[in-house]
Amino acid sequence: MTLTYQPGIVAPALPHGRSLSFAVGHETDPGPALALLRENFDPEWGVVGVGEPLVRALGREIPGLRVFPALSGARHAIPSLQHDLWIFLRAMDRGAIFDFSRKIFDLLEGGFVMSDAIDTFAYAGGRDLSGYEDGTANPSPEDSVDVAIAKGGAPFSSFVAVQRWEHDLKRFRAHSEPERDAIIGRRHSDNEEIDDAPESAHVKRAAQETFQPTAFMLRRSQPWATNNGEGLEFIAYAASLDPFEQVLRRMAGLEDGISDALFRFSRPINGAYYWCPPIKDARLDLSQAGV
Repeated sequence: MTLTYQPGIVAPALPHGRSLSFAVGHETDPGPALALLRENFDPEWGVVGVGEPLVRALGREIPGLRVFPALSGARHAIPSLQHDLWIFLRAMDRGAIFDFSRKIFDLLEGGFVMSDAIDTFAYAGGRDLSGYEDGTANPSPEDSVDVAIAKGGAPFSSFVAVQRWEHDLKRFRAHSEPERDAIIGRRHSDNEEIDDAPESAHVKRAAQETFQPTAFMLRRSQPWATNNGEGLEFIAYAASLDPFEQVLRRMAGLEDGISDALFRFSRPINGAYYWCPPIKDARLDLSQAGV
């Protein structure tokens, strides 16, 4: 039998996505719906993540999996909104996203209810809606598997942090370009890092190589926009949840009292952790979760 990781984790981002979160239905057994998902989910549709509450409901434990932490920094809060199941769909066009979504809903009907959904998209060649390039510090394609895929007790699985940020772009654009560059820590014109950027610059707060141990992650974030707001669906895969949590604590100023300047125009409105099971013979392998 062939065991591997979900290909959507390391594959390059596609133009369209949909981030779907689900809760176990009241007084329902999630096992049959998960079994249907296991047998019928096509890994080419996207990535499946399982939350810690669902694993516990199934009477199992995944080493390293935990609930997303709620944190409080100076003048801002980082909320936790943990769901049971997360599925990120990815495609070249929105029609395919629609088709994949209907198939997912049919498979999960009777066991789960949808608790959140947001459509995502590629913007300006991989930029955030702020206009700055996103994921510049990502590992090279050759190193992506080493960063994102676990090799220990749960080989070929991964962990993912999903956190929605809502931007106030009017506030951000009210700053001059040099001020915006200082908030991010890179020049908008050429994406070069600013050597003398303030310590609050996002690039300095989130510099993955400056942590001990290092906090490397594989980011697959995408922008979102609705009638009610706009921002970034932050998605980061790693062999452990520790790297993301290290970075998040420093961004909140819990490490040295300096908050990330990103909070001057953006705020997180939810956050969740998930375990991304491996693939066995082209199907999800949910055996560690008891399915």
